[in-house]
Amino acid sequence: MYPRTLFCLAFTVLGARLFAAAADTKAAYATTTTPFPVGIHVNAGQPVGEMKPIWKFFGADEPNYAYMKDGKKLLGEIGELRSDDMYFRAHNLLNTGDGTPAYKWGSTNVYTEDTAGRPIYDWTIVDRIFDTYRARGVHPYAQLGFMPEAMTTGPQPYQHAWRPGTGTGNIGAGWGYPPKDYNKWSELAYQWVKHCVERYGRAEVEKWYWEVWNEANGAGYWHGTVEEFCKLHDYAVAGVLRALPTARVGGPDVAGAGGKFMEEFLAHVARGKNYATGETGTKTDFVSFHAKGSPGFVDGHVRLGIANQLRTADAGFALIAAVPELKDKPIVIGESDPDGCAACQGPQLGYRNTTMFSSYQAAVFARKYLLADRRGVNLEGALTWSFEFEDQPFFAGQRTVSSAGIDLPVFNIYRMFSKMGGQRVATTSTGEVALDAIMRDGVRGAPDVSAISSLEGHKLCVMVWHYHDDDVAGPDAAVELALDHLPAGVAKAKLSHYRIDETHSNSFTEWKKFGSPTSPNQAQYVVMEKAGKLASLTEPADVTVANGATTLKFMLPRQAVSLLVLEW
Repeated sequence: MYPRTLFCLAFTVLGARLFAAAADTKAAYATTTTPFPVGIHVNAGQPVGEMKPIWKFFGADEPNYAYMKDGKKLLGEIGELRSDDMYFRAHNLLNTGDGTPAYKWGSTNVYTEDTAGRPIYDWTIVDRIFDTYRARGVHPYAQLGFMPEAMTTGPQPYQHAWRPGTGTGNIGAGWGYPPKDYNKWSELAYQWVKHCVERYGRAEVEKWYWEVWNEANGAGYWHGTVEEFCKLHDYAVAGVLRALPTARVGGPDVAGAGGKFMEEFLAHVARGKNYATGETGTKTDFVSFHAKGSPGFVDGHVRLGIANQLRTADAGFALIAAVPELKDKPIVIGESDPDGCAACQGPQLGYRNTTMFSSYQAAVFARKYLLADRRGVNLEGALTWSFEFEDQPFFAGQRTVSSAGIDLPVFNIYRMFSKMGGQRVATTSTGEVALDAIMRDGVRGAPDVSAISSLEGHKLCVMVWHYHDDDVAGPDAAVELALDHLPAGVAKAKLSHYRIDETHSNSFTEWKKFGSPTSPNQAQYVVMEKAGKLASLTEPADVTVANGATTLKFMLPRQAVSLLVLEW
């Protein structure tokens, strides 16, 4: 058996034991079962900002999984979230190799050279990746990286040998170095975009995001200076724009807010001398950085670090807002997750299969809107760096939204968000942890029970979550949801109530009910597959509206998320 499979099977067994231990810990923490009251008020007549679909971006290190069986299935589900308006970002799209995927690796072999050093372009594999996206209504967030073997100044080995769980190995290798010839690098960008325009059409490619490299401020991904990266960026952008002057270009997708590296990059593209053209500045249509949480394992349970992710997002917004030429540009948080390594496994990452992940995402996405409002920046997206790992054991513990073709609870958060739109409307909760407090301390005392609401046409949506940084048990919230300032003349509305909790929209629970089988039979698979879809808590029902107001009451367990949809 392949060693990685052995490792993952071992981790699955360990994970089951850790889960059982965590269950005992949760029981110990459940000092009371008495529900506590929470009052949530939604003023449907008070818009506070656009309900932008910032959640419509996904991504992964491994590009070649896209055209494998479970990859295609999941991309199809991603495409269904928002009609022809979903995006996927992947690393390794320009790497040399035969397309065999591995952890934190992929390849397309787009660029090689003949014996005289003349370029040979082969778009076969990268076309297969992008064709798979487009067939499922997903657009590329196209990353120009990494350096083809024939072009790199880096040493051998060219491909890294990183493995999860070994404690050794580094992703840094020959792929992560500057080019021997920046003109050849620019020409590669030109030829790729030119080919894409010919294959997919100008109007389609104009919708894409084009960015250079990944986390060049970290030693793992870039073995060069900030000046060399700015040169790499300028030459790539020049090639893109030579092929398609109206292309959407930006970056730099730094790790974290980027600090001094980001400051120097932003100053360069805003007013520095362009290395490729000699002009002042570099065309920038969007700015991107990454924001991650900081999970730990304490006292026998997972403790997430939502504060770290929010502080990083705020720092990134502040850096961009400080540059007058860029402060109004769209911002994409190009990787936005509770932790920093999707392929890694370990006890501190035990939240991934559970409703802890889904409740975290509800709470953190809502605060991203608030942070963008506060900084006055144009937040366009927050990309979930979670996809799937092909042919791994069921619920193996990587950061994914689907396992072996079965959706995890967290994917239903995006299904909930896909029902929301229009304008965000004023929403307050007696159970919320205030923005400044959650950024300073996280959610370590009282839980965060709050909501985000949207009004679009004849539909009001309210997403309510019950989140805590610690994966321990606690009492339910008894929610009283007061809605007012509904449109005049509305006397009755249809209520749909969707839920993610231990027994709704939860394939992981079903898998455990079956005894956590390593090889579920077909009947079990069908049950788990169905359980992975977004489920209703109750049947749709009519509610009475009087003078533009109504009140709804329901219980919300810890780590649960509800979406209430009123239509009239």
